[in-house]
Amino acid sequence: MALRGKTVSVAVAALAVGLLGVAVYHLWWQPGPPLSPARTVLVQPGQGLRTIAPRLRQQGVVPSALALEVLARMLGVAGQLKPGLYQFVGGESPSEVLGHLVRGDALFVTVTIPEGLTVHQIAQRLEAARLLCAEQFEQAARRSPLIDAVGLAPLGAEGYLFPATYRFAPQVTPRQVLVEMLRRFTALLTPAVTKRIFELGLTVDQLITLASMVEKEAKVPAERPLIAGVFYNRLHLNMPLQSDPTAQYSFDGAQLPVAQAVHTPSAFNTYAFAGLPPGPIANPGQAAIQAALYPTPTNYLYFVARQDGTHIFSRSLKEHDRAIESLRMSHKTAAPPTELGRH
Repeated sequence: MALRGKTVSVAVAALAVGLLGVAVYHLWWQPGPPLSPARTVLVQPGQGLRTIAPRLRQQGVVPSALALEVLARMLGVAGQLKPGLYQFVGGESPSEVLGHLVRGDALFVTVTIPEGLTVHQIAQRLEAARLLCAEQFEQAARRSPLIDAVGLAPLGAEGYLFPATYRFAPQVTPRQVLVEMLRRFTALLTPAVTKRIFELGLTVDQLITLASMVEKEAKVPAERPLIAGVFYNRLHLNMPLQSDPTAQYSFDGAQLPVAQAVHTPSAFNTYAFAGLPPGPIANPGQAAIQAALYPTPTNYLYFVARQDGTHIFSRSLKEHDRAIESLRMSHKTAAPPTELGRH
């Protein structure tokens, strides 16, 4: 009789283990049904499974919030959820869902910031990508606790938002975008670069200001170092830089025609004073920064643009005037070509 009771107990225990295994398989490893439409779940920074698991259960992504929490704790990943917006189409087990959250397989918006854009233009591009409100981003880039903290007040982040292709979560904040762009810029300031800036007798802000002017003036990459060399020559001679893009620059993106801009008073209009403007006029790329760090040694003091974007460089005002006249004759137009140093 005792043997029979023991046998029954073993059978019951085996059945219980089997049922538990089935339950565990169902709750952890069995793929769920397809979801139509797909479900999206937002994980905010700092949120844990205790908050997210019930939401996943409500959306039908996992069969049990508690089981998902237990699985995460057993695997030691409960505190490793990555923030972001996640999309689930079904057909995945709870363990696979957990894997997405731990790896950070979130939805991202890719946005490319070309070289030479201003803060105003970057804000417009971010809004066009449906990431941020342009006005909110621009305000954060011009004046915010972050800008104050990194020492970019009062002019803001102009010049320091590194041009590159970025991937942001759809729920990204202006501060998060600024942090990432500033981080990419800061990565350029290696010891070798900071040493070179010191050798040039410039501050970082002056170097980036000069690089932004090179970025706006140069249309042909090969001419960047030579244009930088012209600017350095004029700075050393205390000549006004007389750069059209500085005259046209404004915080709000409004841009006057060159012929009007060069005669319009502005703190950035380098026709009105010698030396650099008070800050960058755009966000230069690495090539323009490199050109400002290592300009081509030259005797040129002037340049004027051809229609194809290349420039004629001159050593004297007399040479420069001849170059302008030659271009006017070849263009057969009364409109003056874009030039440096003659207004």
